Amino acid sequence: MRFLVDAQLPRQLATFLTTAGHDAVHTSNLMHGNRTPDRTIATLADRDGRTVVSKDRDFWISHVLDGCPQSLLIVATGNITNSALLTLIAAHLQEIVQLFAGCSVVEMGRDRLVAHTDRDPDVAPEAQGQA
Repeated sequence: MRFLVDAQLPRQLATFLTTAGHDAVHTSNLMHGNRTPDRTIATLADRDGRTVVSKDRDFWISHVLDGCPQSLLIVATGNITNSALLTLIAAHLQEIVQLFAGCSVVEMGRDRLVAHTDRDPDVAPEAQGQA
């Protein structure tokens, strides 16, 4: 899998993902580094077929409203040490990758993973429970 790790997560996460056999880039490696705007991060991720990894729920709002980024891993652990975060990712990485085969947003908490399925664009909103 290809990942783009956002600024509020450690560079070590991108290094870990690469070591685990994935293609990962941290925002610090982008042209504007950790000052890269969210919209640019999302656009670059989509262009390069990457999943944005972030704690920033603004990416989720952008995904829902604009479809960008197309793929998103939300880290919803609250405050967590870098070591504990890497341990948590390591414990669930295989399952995370599998979940992305069927959905575009995965939310990772300390004790669970939630796969958020996208709505079927061919089904009317009323049939999906939306009024």
